[in-house]
Amino acid sequence: MGKRREKVRIWFIGRRWWSVCACLCLAAVMFYVVNYPAAIGASASTRQLPIYCVQRDQKLVAISFDAAWGNEDTQQLIDILEQYKVPATFFVVGEWVDKYPESVKALHDAGHEVMNHSNTHAHYPQLSADEVTADLNACNDKIEAVTGVRPTLVRLPYGDYDDKSINAVRSIGMEPIQWDVETSAT
Repeated sequence: MGKRREKVRIWFIGRRWWSVCACLCLAAVMFYVVNYPAAIGASASTRQLPIYCVQRDQKLVAISFDAAWGNEDTQQLIDILEQYKVPATFFVVGEWVDKYPESVKALHDAGHEVMNHSNTHAHYPQLSADEVTADLNACNDKIEAVTGVRPTLVRLPYGDYDDKSINAVRSIGMEPIQWDVETSAT
């Protein structure tokens, strides 16, 4: 019986191929090293953000006001908005509701949304999550007692927030709202 011979092939890779492979490996390592911190940072945590704007097909403007101090101009503002058939959202502080329940009722009766701007106008990042939800619920209770409607939105005092604040807001079924264009009264 004859033995079968197998042919062994040996491949030689020339210097040129080694150079190309080495360059490709070096490029891959450099890409990894340069992008590794950004990739880890992006995937490690996503910052919680309030709603700044809502994408719509139509061109729309949402007008909102914060009510935290006096109420001397409230009726005039209601009249101007009515004259131009402009609905608005009023973010009211619970202490303002305590002082001016008739203004809160007038806003609601005029067809405007009355939403939460905190109970005490505290800096939420300085509070615990439980303190944030307690403050929100206290204001919600006051607004609901006057209008019959429980708020679902909150404008955070001072526009100040952190992940804990946003998570606390959402934990009670509310959405935090921010502004994306600010005006000032002159």
